[in-house]
Amino acid sequence: MDLKKIVAIAGYPEVFKVIKEARKGLIVESLQTGKRMQAFITYKISSLEDIAIFTQDGEIPLKDVFKRIWEKENKGKAPDPKNLSKDEIKNYFEQILPEYDRNKVYVSDMKKVLRWYNMLLDKGILDFEQEEKEQKSEQSTGQQNAPQQTGKQQDNSAPQNDNQ
Repeated sequence: MDLKKIVAIAGYPEVFKVIKEARKGLIVESLQTGKRMQAFITYKISSLEDIAIFTQDGEIPLKDVFKRIWEKENKGKAPDPKNLSKDEIKNYFEQILPEYDRNKVYVSDMKKVLRWYNMLLDKGILDFEQEEKEQKSEQSTGQQNAPQQTGKQQDNSAPQNDNQ
């Protein structure tokens, strides 16, 4: 699951898939409507990979928040924030992320997270099972391909220039 090519644009409720770079910005496609548009460099564009939620100890990447929702909902959709009150949204968020910073994370942020999660899940972009399988196979091949220790030490120093 690669969230680098999925972006949020300030002022738009949905998220977009980056199609290609243009001279004056990006060509993006709405995951909700499928319509393409140009996102100019002057727009505030954030990759979902770079977004994090404030916690009392620092930040937690959005991808990790999505995984917590996915686990809580047993791989299913989160509740639609349109059908929840502010208190219900806060309670839900406390269940998935009890350490979130109550002074910096607003209900509007929580609504976006839930909306984005459901949209990405509908489009098949959030696939934590596939990610877990890939991590397990990487770990097993990493152990098999681990370098053997020998008694010799390698000289990793850079070549010296004698013309100084």
